[in-house]
Amino acid sequence: MTEIAGAPRTAATAQDPNPVPPRGVRLSRDARRTQLLGAALDVFAAQGYHAAAMDDIADRAGVSKPVLYQHFPSKLELYRALLRTYAERLVSLVRGAMLSTTDNSLRVQGAVTAYFDFVANESKAYRLIFGSDLRGEPEASAVLDTANRECIDMVADAVTQDAGLDRDRARLLAVGLVGIGQVTAQYWLDSGQAVPRQEAVDLMTRLAWRGLARFPMVHE
Repeated sequence: MTEIAGAPRTAATAQDPNPVPPRGVRLSRDARRTQLLGAALDVFAAQGYHAAAMDDIADRAGVSKPVLYQHFPSKLELYRALLRTYAERLVSLVRGAMLSTTDNSLRVQGAVTAYFDFVANESKAYRLIFGSDLRGEPEASAVLDTANRECIDMVADAVTQDAGLDRDRARLLAVGLVGIGQVTAQYWLDSGQAVPRQEAVDLMTRLAWRGLARFPMVHE
């Protein structure tokens, strides 16, 4: 099924990360959904959840409100879908780091890199996930809690297997590593990125690894 893009009411430029499709361009349902999520990200990032209106998002996407409501029946449902999309993307980055190698120093580097790459490439989404003005909404909070738990579990699995720690202690270490990646990446983003990204990743990797490396590996 395809849909015809409506007349754009917001001008797009070559620098626009979520350009409005030209008039008459047909989009599949999945492509339209992706486009609407991109427009919603722009609006929510600029205005916050409470100040944003579905009219603003429809305008940004260059569609009518009925088209927007066909895909997302409410602003809250649209917001949740946006959170799920980008939270799952972050989890995927961390998962890739954990599965890409059995070298634990590289796993630590990969986990830290995942957060820095995410904030560098998806800064609006990162602020939406971790700086939202709707963090108190139960279902929105559940999306974020699930993403954090999945990241912690993946790191804890590696620590449990390689260091021979019980689950509670492994999870505590995993929370520390995930926290290092999340908090320092956000600080790096908010403080104007004064330290080059790779240097920042290297600094935090050395900090984390010097602690984790003190635990003897059971396979050694």
